[in-house]
Amino acid sequence: MTAIGSTLTGPSRLTPGPHSRSRRVRNLLATVLIGLAFLVAMVPLLFLVIYVVQQGSKAFSWAFLTTNPPFSDRLPGGGMEPAVVGTIVITGAAALMAIPLGVLGGIYLNEYGGKNPLARTVRFLAEVMTGVPSIVMGLFIYTLVVINTGERTGFAGALALASLMLPIVIRVTDQMLLLVPRELREGSYALGSRRARTIRTVVLPKAAPGIVSGALLAVARAAGETAPVLFTIGIVSEPNWNVFKGQNTTLSQQIFLNATSPFAPAQDRAWASALTLILIVFVVTILARLVTAFFSRRQGA
Repeated sequence: MTAIGSTLTGPSRLTPGPHSRSRRVRNLLATVLIGLAFLVAMVPLLFLVIYVVQQGSKAFSWAFLTTNPPFSDRLPGGGMEPAVVGTIVITGAAALMAIPLGVLGGIYLNEYGGKNPLARTVRFLAEVMTGVPSIVMGLFIYTLVVINTGERTGFAGALALASLMLPIVIRVTDQMLLLVPRELREGSYALGSRRARTIRTVVLPKAAPGIVSGALLAVARAAGETAPVLFTIGIVSEPNWNVFKGQNTTLSQQIFLNATSPFAPAQDRAWASALTLILIVFVVTILARLVTAFFSRRQGA
């Protein structure tokens, strides 16, 4: 009994070895470095948001969101209702085109394509499109649509933004489906379900939180794009809810136009437009988190 007790409570069992101490030091060092990296990333972001709020709050109000801009940059006051409406309409149309197609593309890549040549080609093209500058996409849509139709419309801008969103949604869907355990698919097949039903009732619900979050973040990114809409949508001074007819405008475009104006009232409207755009992106991000949490709770239940 004494031998057993001494074996269980001996110094070799209680004293951490050199490898354990080295591992703790490395873990502590990694934690400190990660914390410093987080601070380095957060400090500029916080300063940016605070500065935009300070400058944008000078002209931001409910009237700013619901009135038209003045006919001259020299005049104070006025609002950005056409830009707010245009941002909602054009970004919404782009999301309606890109998200369903991107989700279907991701389903094909992961569930049907696998590693066949077509799937590898689509993955490669999606990765390439993710890195294409937005101004190149705007120029492409301008050449393909605007020049051939002879008219700048919100639909042309929506096509440009959808082209930017599509590869993101494809890649997010592909990766989220890849994380779904294969055992769930095999269990559904064992119960007699076909592949389409398994994807619809087992795989997609499991991957839905990540897909929805990635899609809404893609929408938030598209809402802030400036270069594609400069080529494609034109400019208006009154709200235009028709995405297929007539020119339009967005908040990002108005930020660019007013910020380059030499007059102080126009610059104030640019800052207020930037604050409005940040609020829209913030709302979309919060919505993504809420939807993700909803799907997670539903799966847990």
